[in-house]
Amino acid sequence: MLVIKSKTNSIVIFEIRPNYAIKGQFIEMPIAKTTFVKAKNHWKVFWHRSNLTWEAYMTMPFVLTLEDFTVLVKEDKHHCFFG
Repeated sequence: MLVIKSKTNSIVIFEIRPNYAIKGQFIEMPIAKTTFVKAKNHWKVFWHRSNLTWEAYMTMPFVLTLEDFTVLVKEDKHHCFFG
């Protein structure tokens, strides 16, 4: 299951998975983030690394719409968002 959370000018997509170590609990794992850059009127795209840092998605560093962002994450051509 995917969950989208918004904070100021950023939107983060989380994947929710069962916690296999503790039955009945779930883990929220951030997978993608976009931040609106008002001066350039576009959305910067980031992916969440295994070392828990956000890194610019260099294949397509920005998109013009949120729809473009969701399509980019869903396609995940370079396996950065879903591994």
